[in-house]
Amino acid sequence: MLDYILKNGKIVDGTGNPWFRGDVGVKDGIIAAIGHIDQEAHQVIDVGHQIISPGFIDGHCHSDLMILDHPGSDIKLQQGVTTEVVGNCGLAPAPYVRSRASLLKTYVQPVIGSTSWEWPWETVGQYMDHVANSLISEHIATYVAHGALRIAVMGFENRPATPAEINRMKELLEEGMRAGAIGLSIGLLYAPGSYTSREELAELCSVLPKYNGLLSTHIRGEGNNLLPSVAEVIWIAERAGISLHISHLKAAGKINWGKVLDALELVEDARARGMDVTVDVYPYNAGSTTLTTVLPPWVLEGGIESTLEAFRNPSLRARIKEELSHEQTEWDNLVCSTGWNSVIVSSVQTESNKPLEGKPISEIAELRGQHPVDCMMDLLLEENGQIAIVYFHMSDDDVKQVIGYEKSLIASDSLNCEIGKPHPRTYGTFPRVFAKYVRDDKTLSLEQAVRKLTSFPVQRFKLGKRGLLVPGYAADLTVFDMDNIQDKATFADPRQFPTGISHVFVGGKLTLQRGVHTQQREGSLIRAQHCCSH
Repeated sequence: MLDYILKNGKIVDGTGNPWFRGDVGVKDGIIAAIGHIDQEAHQVIDVGHQIISPGFIDGHCHSDLMILDHPGSDIKLQQGVTTEVVGNCGLAPAPYVRSRASLLKTYVQPVIGSTSWEWPWETVGQYMDHVANSLISEHIATYVAHGALRIAVMGFENRPATPAEINRMKELLEEGMRAGAIGLSIGLLYAPGSYTSREELAELCSVLPKYNGLLSTHIRGEGNNLLPSVAEVIWIAERAGISLHISHLKAAGKINWGKVLDALELVEDARARGMDVTVDVYPYNAGSTTLTTVLPPWVLEGGIESTLEAFRNPSLRARIKEELSHEQTEWDNLVCSTGWNSVIVSSVQTESNKPLEGKPISEIAELRGQHPVDCMMDLLLEENGQIAIVYFHMSDDDVKQVIGYEKSLIASDSLNCEIGKPHPRTYGTFPRVFAKYVRDDKTLSLEQAVRKLTSFPVQRFKLGKRGLLVPGYAADLTVFDMDNIQDKATFADPRQFPTGISHVFVGGKLTLQRGVHTQQREGSLIRAQHCCSH
């Protein structure tokens, strides 16, 4: 007897092939049968001609700590997500060296959140074990994060790593890969990743071929330096002989709009040479990051405490103000090309500044009677450097181009959403793909969209036998109504669940039923199955 039968569905199997009518049978956590099923089951659910697809994969997000603080994962389950990939952009809570605890925590807190409890891990493998032993409602896979590696070994020092330091980072990376991490993530826009040369990164990546590990990268510049930044990571991957995934590809700043086509051409050229290169994208024209990201890279040397001290030094403050007033060649000055009116404060820590959430820096500066740069620095001082922002710097046409690109997958890039007004992608990414880019704009077919959210990310991130509706594969399933699926989250009111997703199965258990969490905890840690010789 089967555990469940989903009857009368439109089956979109994840391959990109046309949908077909049929039933899906589930037993012992796997898909047992597909087609017309006459067997008996403990529970039969008539889905009423809704879509039955594999569970969606969020292949780029920052839920590293949220999965532990909120193991029910309501925000993602409500969107049909059954698996998340964390450790992105070089940001992760491990490796965790206690002598540099404050450096790491202040580095990752605005993105992945903070916890009120002491982290019980030190290595990446120990973090993974902690997740594996937690009762969670979705599956999790992780990268080893380069920023965390560098902080563990050399803090926020702006200099090349010594051979001994590179070897230590290699050891920590190898420990994570042996534990089942899927690869290495780097965040070259963020200090201390931004202090690293391409040669040093290529040397670190020499660990990955033994594990068939993936290099995932937040590139160094997404504005004026977009094309050389894409070329740089292609060079690193080619030099190391590894596969490359470029995170949230975009062209930031109006003067750069349209350059995504040139960036995609660089990807195609690399693929034509035999390189395995792919990209991802989120379906919005605004990004989200930390306010410190707008600063010149040198200001972030030494960690957040040193940065705040620089703001208190009149001569350094004047230097920061001068550098942010014009375009730069060594780094992307995005506020110069986009403007302070596009930089929206999304979360702060102190109650006194809560009314500023949702307001652009330009408006806050006007309210305070300050220059925007002075306002930005004073806000960071008041908030101990912990400010998240939403950043309007992309064109809808560019977003549509990357979404329609055959070698792109779609992910949320969702950040910590404990406080403030998070980017609506946290609550709305996956329903938005179907509502806007399939149903309304017709950028993608239904089948193309499902492939980008299921089998493609599973293949890219080595997530095992899931992502396809095939007998023997994991019974991670999402049922939704194509006519009524809709994201509700907005920039003004982002904490709204979508509509149109009725059932979600994780590990063969009905975890979301008619929009209500059943309190099942069948999630797991997915360890990459590396083929390697030691």
